[in-house]
Amino acid sequence: MASTILSALIISLSLTELMPHHALADPADGFTSLSLGRSNFVIHKPYDVSESERYSFQNGIHKLWVYSADKPFMSGSNTSPRTEVRVRGYDYTSGVWQFEGYAYVPSGTTGVSIMQIFGGASAATTMMLRVYNGALSYYRAPIAQNIYDRWFRVNVIHDAGAPKVKVYIDGSLVHEANGNGASSHYFKFGVYAQDGASDYMESRWRGIKVLRK
Repeated sequence: MASTILSALIISLSLTELMPHHALADPADGFTSLSLGRSNFVIHKPYDVSESERYSFQNGIHKLWVYSADKPFMSGSNTSPRTEVRVRGYDYTSGVWQFEGYAYVPSGTTGVSIMQIFGGASAATTMMLRVYNGALSYYRAPIAQNIYDRWFRVNVIHDAGAPKVKVYIDGSLVHEANGNGASSHYFKFGVYAQDGASDYMESRWRGIKVLRK
């Protein structure tokens, strides 16, 4: 009896080894990565402080921080405080585009946008990824939990013609939504205060890519 069970187990394991392994498809598959250099990164920061007081780039890591009492990025603006990298040189009005990067958000940072696609017919942005109390949200809709104090991969695909937006976290599709209409679009990442912002907000980014089909 024992030998019969053992034989069945061996056969089962052998069949398992023969079965194809269906790896999760990489969201970047089929896209072409475009050239990025320092000149493609434009820093938006409170207008009354120096860049080094709100942004650093060391060992391949962009570190961006802002305070809720900071000034806007330009005098006379009524927008909330921000320190963001605006990706320059790849503005688009059509086609399928993708942003990729690895993000890190320290605990305590909340009420903040950490990545956005700027431009839309019905709103100023097509999408925002925000952080609220350790959860990542698409605007206010939670899409991923427990993102504090760890690196996580972010892939955002925007089909400007559809218009559709897909968000992948660590390679898994976590959200799909309609865009906000035709406009000129570009990518931004960093920290941009939203409702309920913490006194101090910070995000770090590495491995930034812009891709397209």
